Amino acid sequence: MADSSRKKALFILSQLNNDDINWIVQKGKKEILDPGAILIHEGRQIDALYIVLDGSLSVLIEAEGTKELAKIASGELVGEVSFIDARPPLATVKAIEETHLLAIPRRQLVIKLQQDMGFASRFYYGISLCLADRMRGTIRHIEYGRNIELDKPEFEREDINPNVLENLALAQAKFNWLKENVRA
Repeated sequence: MADSSRKKALFILSQLNNDDINWIVQKGKKEILDPGAILIHEGRQIDALYIVLDGSLSVLIEAEGTKELAKIASGELVGEVSFIDARPPLATVKAIEETHLLAIPRRQLVIKLQQDMGFASRFYYGISLCLADRMRGTIRHIEYGRNIELDKPEFEREDINPNVLENLALAQAKFNWLKENVRA
């Protein structure tokens, strides 16, 4: 399973300023999924980018008899890969428990990104940090699966840039503010 110890939404929030986050709160809509409800169907286009506010989701691949790839928890992003490449998702995402999400409509986000270059720069850099972290986690998982010695010091140290790590602490406060100010 993919490494999800860090909240991926924090990578984006760490780069966005207060006006950017206010825009997300204004345009986003809170959604609540019941346990077992499907948020994203494998192969079907999605029309939003999601931030998990509370709860947890399961990422499933249906091709080989429904295999769970990962779990997604509070503070995670959902749908960012499909948002970036505009292709249908490769997996189904289903609620494990009651899950509260902030849905940012794709169409409005695309318009904002086209009209506000500062926002676009900050947003895409945050997405890049998120995807880079996920890729590193995936590679670590693959290496672990090959029984390569992971107890060596280079695998123990945190490989994230210290400046980014410092921004993530501030991003946690931004995430908490976002959770408190999302409208139904």
